[in-house]
Amino acid sequence: FVIIDNQDFFHAQFPVYHRRVLLQFTMRRITMDPEMNTSISSIRSQEILDSRGNPTVEATVLLDCGITGTASVPSGASTGIHESQELRDNDPKRYKGKGVLHVVEKSIPAIETLLKGMSVNDQRAIDRNMIELDGTPEKKVLGANAILAVSLACARAGAIASDIPLYTYLRKIYWPDVAGWILPVPQMNVLNGGKHAPGSVDMQEFMIMPVKAPSFVEALRMGSQTYHALKSLLLEKKLPVGVGDEGGFMPKVSSHEEMLTVLVDAIRLAGYEPGNDIVIGLDPAASEFFENGAYMLKTENATLTSSELIAHYQSWTEKFPVVSIEDGLSEDDWDGFVDMMKKMGDRVQIVGDDLFVTHPDRLTKGIELHAANAILVKLNQIGTLSETADVISQARQAGLKTIISHRSGETEDAFIADLAVACNAGQIKSGAPCRIERVAKYNRLLHIERELQSSSQFATFSFLR
Repeated sequence: FVIIDNQDFFHAQFPVYHRRVLLQFTMRRITMDPEMNTSISSIRSQEILDSRGNPTVEATVLLDCGITGTASVPSGASTGIHESQELRDNDPKRYKGKGVLHVVEKSIPAIETLLKGMSVNDQRAIDRNMIELDGTPEKKVLGANAILAVSLACARAGAIASDIPLYTYLRKIYWPDVAGWILPVPQMNVLNGGKHAPGSVDMQEFMIMPVKAPSFVEALRMGSQTYHALKSLLLEKKLPVGVGDEGGFMPKVSSHEEMLTVLVDAIRLAGYEPGNDIVIGLDPAASEFFENGAYMLKTENATLTSSELIAHYQSWTEKFPVVSIEDGLSEDDWDGFVDMMKKMGDRVQIVGDDLFVTHPDRLTKGIELHAANAILVKLNQIGTLSETADVISQARQAGLKTIISHRSGETEDAFIADLAVACNAGQIKSGAPCRIERVAKYNRLLHIERELQSSSQFATFSFLR
């Protein structure tokens, strides 16, 4: 929306038709009924593809004023059993049963009937009404993918209607008392394993965190340069440089320690000091290799108890600059997480992902047991924006660090970038600086940092050794 006060410039630069359209749009913005401006008129949706070529849901919310907001939802590969349920068609003739036509043709129209006429700015009421309409804790009637798509689309439409950036809009709704703007430290998954990279090692993610950067733009540069140094190193070692679901390389190596060694060498090759400029984060996704009460590391041909696996992690933190471990144990190994916190929690970020699944009840249990000192936040684990925001606030009040995260099956929607800034999370996971569905989040953060300029700062990370 631009006001042009130079009449000669206006007539010289814009043809007659464009002048008429611009003036009509301007007058509409000035004379519009404020109440009608935010009323939901209709909700459209369609089946689109995510970064793995699987169907997912995209929803568009149309307001009476003509403004639209669109959002799409991601999907995980290694999903926790306690997550909210996405709805799939289960038709083997379409996308191996992963189609979402039922969501598009049934769930979204039901949600449209429910929300039509509501103010898009009443985000909590919108989310509450959808939860009540579904009526199940797991959101399995409408599907968490249907509910979340509409929830996020409403937030984006509300921000556009309010003529403010999405991160500012989210801050006003959920965290009005939070001061300042913090750009998050990126956790870049540059070496993939587990379900993200079949044929590589058992553990899922080996991440770099450029913690000593003065700004996000510099952190992104440091991460990207290390990523390319890693590629050069792998080629030199005659190891494959194909990438996994999240853009990280997936070499076939003999041990997890070899992965860590290669990663440290790449950091040095890029010109940075491991443990100072750039540190390492791990996401073993241990639930995926937990079988019959034990942890099965096929890469090393080892069968380990919780205590033995924790001892592995302890030795790695002594040999390598590993300062963050996410889902180091299985999702219901509460005793193991408590033990891990006692042994490592004072110097390592112990992150609950499948452990908490962005759910307030599981987070409450984790806080009471002191099972972790950080939580990974994924919008589609709980299914609405408001519930996600409440979990973030709950974690912050308990002193846990928060990490806003993507999923392995992603779209180009960069909503989580705005969310990370809105709540001052301090950390974000969006994969390697490779593949556009990953880079879209990082590019959005570049835009936000430029918009905020001197009023923002880059996050600090307290688990440096």
